[in-house]
Amino acid sequence: MSDIVAVWEVALSDGVHKVQFEHGTTTGKRVITVDNKELLRRNWMFKLVGKESFTISKVHKAVIFIEAVSGFAYQYTLDVDGKPLEKFVENRSKTTKTWTLTLDGVDTRVVLEKDTMDIWCNGKQMETAGEFVDDGTETHFEIGAHGCYVKAVSSGKRKDGIIHSLIVDGSEIPESLE
Repeated sequence: MSDIVAVWEVALSDGVHKVQFEHGTTTGKRVITVDNKELLRRNWMFKLVGKESFTISKVHKAVIFIEAVSGFAYQYTLDVDGKPLEKFVENRSKTTKTWTLTLDGVDTRVVLEKDTMDIWCNGKQMETAGEFVDDGTETHFEIGAHGCYVKAVSSGKRKDGIIHSLIVDGSEIPESLE
């Protein structure tokens, strides 16, 4: 029997990672899996509350907090890179832009890291070539036989900043909200 008490999805540049936490409230058992791969297992723990630390995608530090709410009820929260998951997601939405599309029958997820202009496609960092154009910049890359680029142009408004668009085979792809 599984004691899964919490499941979170964490969207990173290299993909969306599924974090599962099992907590045996009678034995104190704790199991953390990320993308169905077991990262931590503690079978007998006398202390039922506390925290467990682990890493997601090799670089993001994560902590699951286990707190007693009342009686034998528990609350589980996930922090990523020192921030509650909701705040981490909010910050990432400011520093990344994500597009999802289907190319040659394959679901494809493209992520732009705005601070470095790194581009990721389905978990792999892409080789890119940047160039200046009349109205901004274009960062070119290929997905299979498809020519792609991210166009960066000024919005003309300080508050809005730079507008990034993904162009695949000459067509603009709408941004997806994660």
